[in-house]
Amino acid sequence: MRRSAVLVAAAVLGMAAPAVASAAGPAPDPVTVQLNQDTAVLHGQVNVYQRGDDANVALADCPGAQAGATKFSSPVLKFSGYDFGPFVSVRATVSAAAELVPGTAPGRYPLTVACGGKPYTTTFSVPAAQVSRVPAGAAKAGDGSLAE
Repeated sequence: MRRSAVLVAAAVLGMAAPAVASAAGPAPDPVTVQLNQDTAVLHGQVNVYQRGDDANVALADCPGAQAGATKFSSPVLKFSGYDFGPFVSVRATVSAAAELVPGTAPGRYPLTVACGGKPYTTTFSVPAAQVSRVPAGAAKAGDGSLAE
């Protein structure tokens, strides 16, 4: 008798658990925002500004995104070329080219998208600039300057 009562109680509790779990809190917001995406060549590039000739793209999945109403903002980025529609290999309904404001120091900065009249924000990093020019008189591989 006890064994069947335990099984019945376990079955009732197991059936009630999903209802309790779903009532625990609101569903996560469906809006997402990010800078750049991971690719087959560059991994770990989400929310990292790419210096040099690499293109940087702000992406957001904003249901009902509309030109004029859906905009990106950041204190260190300028946005242009908005595109409203699906983006290749990323769940996004709006994208825009992102260009770093000259003189921006390395660090972490906010990226916000206005979607449906509400702001949604993530943080991205700007790495230190790499040396872009070889110093005068530096050895060059293959030019014979290192030969004995």
